[in-house]
Amino acid sequence: TDWVTLVSLLLPAAATAVYKQWIPNTNFETGSNWDKGRVPCASDVVHFEKNKVVSVFVRSPHALTDMYLPLNGELVLASGAGFTAFDGSWDPGCDSGATVRFTDVEHHAWFDPTLWQAVSPGRELEPGGRIFSVDEERVPCHYDDVIFQPETSFRVNVDSSRQVIHLRSISLMGQELSSPEAWASYLRGPSAPLQFHGNGTLQVTGTSCPDKSGCACGNTLDGHRICTALLGASGRQCPVPACRSPLQPLGHCCRVCGATISLDFTPDFDLQKYRDRLVQALLSQPKYAGVRMAISKVHKARTFLGVIPRSSTPFIQIVLIDDEVGAQTGTAAEQMAADIMEDIAQHGEALGISSGEMEVATGSTFSGQAESHALSRITVEMVLGLLFGLLLLGGILFLYRKANLR
Repeated sequence: TDWVTLVSLLLPAAATAVYKQWIPNTNFETGSNWDKGRVPCASDVVHFEKNKVVSVFVRSPHALTDMYLPLNGELVLASGAGFTAFDGSWDPGCDSGATVRFTDVEHHAWFDPTLWQAVSPGRELEPGGRIFSVDEERVPCHYDDVIFQPETSFRVNVDSSRQVIHLRSISLMGQELSSPEAWASYLRGPSAPLQFHGNGTLQVTGTSCPDKSGCACGNTLDGHRICTALLGASGRQCPVPACRSPLQPLGHCCRVCGATISLDFTPDFDLQKYRDRLVQALLSQPKYAGVRMAISKVHKARTFLGVIPRSSTPFIQIVLIDDEVGAQTGTAAEQMAADIMEDIAQHGEALGISSGEMEVATGSTFSGQAESHALSRITVEMVLGLLFGLLLLGGILFLYRKANLR
């Protein structure tokens, strides 16, 4: 295959810096923050729950009949914002005189991927669709920049299976905090405890990924939180894939149809350049218009004899899915994966790729070769594990009999 460089509108999605922006807010003027689904008006009584902790940004002036405040919280007033007592004059559209309650925002969790969106370095939303992230990487990763939008208040639960959640930087109220000292200073202020709660601790490092082959996201220990939030506490199940033997990408909550490629790499491998290569030369082709791609470094646990945890090995995971339906589900992804493997066969050494393995699941069939490889590895590991267990049992019996003979 001859690879040519194409100008692609997809390139911004592959920018080096990764920015994740928090979506919800606790602003006074956000209608969904109130139980009536609207912003309180002059004849209303505003009610904040007494024992709920809140930080609320107020953008404009408001007249109210009455307001009940929490024991612990803050109202952050923009220039010109404030509250006045309602003077009883007619206010069109505000005849109800209802009690309007601020809703509970305690459930907004850091590890809910639906509450984050990727933005470009200029902080515009990324063009949707073609480049996606596996679920664990939709939440801020170790070297990501986190943005809370200017002129917004928020409250987020940072419960975690880790003591410390590392980030490159955090921007809030229009100020970027990109050093441990700046972040520590912010945490000592009055707003931080109202904005962040839970057993996890956010730590700003100010450092970017130091490895050109990429860095793993680092959210594996909280993968169960991510999947629980994504599927919902109600116990919703993953959708049933329209293919046989669907694939389970590492870091993804549900199985998928399409293709995965696992790449072993050398010190010469550059993840950013390789991602750009795939975007420019393949993903931008018209025949792959319905294909979406995720590519990142992940770690796979290794075991000794199939039973004893040994270590984790990094590799590059490519996930390809498409919008085909029925028997054609996954076929476009399969074809693109085949093109990638062909390119690796021709140029892998120059790209810093030492080997690659492809697995496919489509609506009509699946990759028998990849499946047989997987089965043979499992079979060998099971046999070796059984032999190890028999040897261990034999040794125990031998020592027991020897002790009895004495």
